[in-house]
Amino acid sequence: MAGLMSGARPAVRDPRWVFAATAVGVVAVFLNMSGLAVALPTIARELGAGPGQADWILLGYMLVTTALILVFGRIADLVGRRRLYLAGLVVFTAATGLAALSPTAELLIAARVAQGVGAAAVITNNTALLTDVFPARSLGRALGWNVTVAALAQIAGPLVGGTATQLLGAHGLFVVCVPIGLLAIIASALVVPRTPSTGGDTVRRFGGAREPFDLPGALLSTAMLTALVLTLTPGGTATVAGWLPWVCAGATLALFTAFVVVQAKRSHPLVDVALLRTRAIALVLVAVLANAIGSYAVVLLASLHEQAVTGATSLQAGVLVTPVAVGTLMTSAVAGPLCDRFTPRALTTAGTAMTACGLLGFSLTLSTTAVPFPEVAPFLFLVGAGTGLFMTPSTSALMLSAPADRRGMANGLRSTTQNVGYLLSTALALAFTTTGLSEPARHAAYDGTLGKLNVLASGELSRFVANIRVTGFVLTGILVVGGAICLAFPTSLRAPRTTDAAVANARPESATSRRTSP
Repeated sequence: MAGLMSGARPAVRDPRWVFAATAVGVVAVFLNMSGLAVALPTIARELGAGPGQADWILLGYMLVTTALILVFGRIADLVGRRRLYLAGLVVFTAATGLAALSPTAELLIAARVAQGVGAAAVITNNTALLTDVFPARSLGRALGWNVTVAALAQIAGPLVGGTATQLLGAHGLFVVCVPIGLLAIIASALVVPRTPSTGGDTVRRFGGAREPFDLPGALLSTAMLTALVLTLTPGGTATVAGWLPWVCAGATLALFTAFVVVQAKRSHPLVDVALLRTRAIALVLVAVLANAIGSYAVVLLASLHEQAVTGATSLQAGVLVTPVAVGTLMTSAVAGPLCDRFTPRALTTAGTAMTACGLLGFSLTLSTTAVPFPEVAPFLFLVGAGTGLFMTPSTSALMLSAPADRRGMANGLRSTTQNVGYLLSTALALAFTTTGLSEPARHAAYDGTLGKLNVLASGELSRFVANIRVTGFVLTGILVVGGAICLAFPTSLRAPRTTDAAVANARPESATSRRTSP
């Protein structure tokens, strides 16, 4: 394995092989992410996880992934994306194996945290690796198909997760993901080419004069995101003193201020402030945040409602949320070609509007009884279709706007922003849906038995459904704000046309011509 990860293999001439190999890694990560939402009630029930532990089975993974994406994005620029990408696949697959063997909720949470470390390295490098090997004339299509692969994994995730959980129990999803991770390691080690680093051997010691690693920035950003999660985590605030969330909120603001000050003074910062000073890039990042917050939690909300209210199995819940991923698949498949005809402003605005309409419709259909699939499916499809239409043009515009030797950093910013949105979306959904419920009702909402508890007052079930509906309304409002931000995109923000100059400018610089300072 050390030989495979050393980067000694020659570069691949056909970028499609790189796409195929990294697509397996995307499947491994997204299959695990999307499948867990429907598997959570079974996991909580079989492992005896309380509400707080159930929260952290989801949020622990997301916290670590979000906190490390920015750090890994910078390290990737310095030491080379291939090495870090392969290491991430190894860590993710090993942690998935540990999750499959975890007998308790505590050990599963620990394995999920380790999964997050590996996933961060995979997510950070995936898009940047494609940007490195694809020319500008085909990059939009490649990124579009990359989103399509993620959508396919999201389609399979709830179905595979629901089926595996029903057949194999709480660990079924992780058992299925292990061989996919092993395949991703082998395929990527064979075909992903080396990318030149900006720091050489000195960077591997986190020092040196050319491109030193920003350790203070990495520590501050990690601490800041951790404090943010602790501020919002419902499971944590339900079992400790009421003042802790306020302390964490204050710590988040203080750490954010310190991070900005440090980055402004560093000669080689973790985040190049020049990227954020570009109006187009800043607007894209804010829009990505709003879109992620507004859209991500819909699968969790639909799954919790289906299992807690109607007593559906994990497989039935997986079938219910399939239209979300189908919609993403269909629009992401055509989003690349559409980027050649329409501006990112038009596509991202249309995508955000579709998602908002779908989420609003979904929220209005909810009740204390089973909702017929034909009634809810069109709205869930709209949520997914809007997300698929939004992702490709926003990603393509951001990556092509960044300097070649800062693509890892730019992609790290995008991925971090997106994952912060996912984190906020999940934390808000978990907090809002259980607000006002008794402790037995909170347990029942997580393990899928709320509708079966005769000891509960009739108002508990109605309150739970009303909470999900209000959550949907709040997320819809956030999407409306995101759509307004998309309308502010400059019309000039788009991928360059196919010209020799554009292709040359969009390709990574060679090791001899790469800049060594921001």
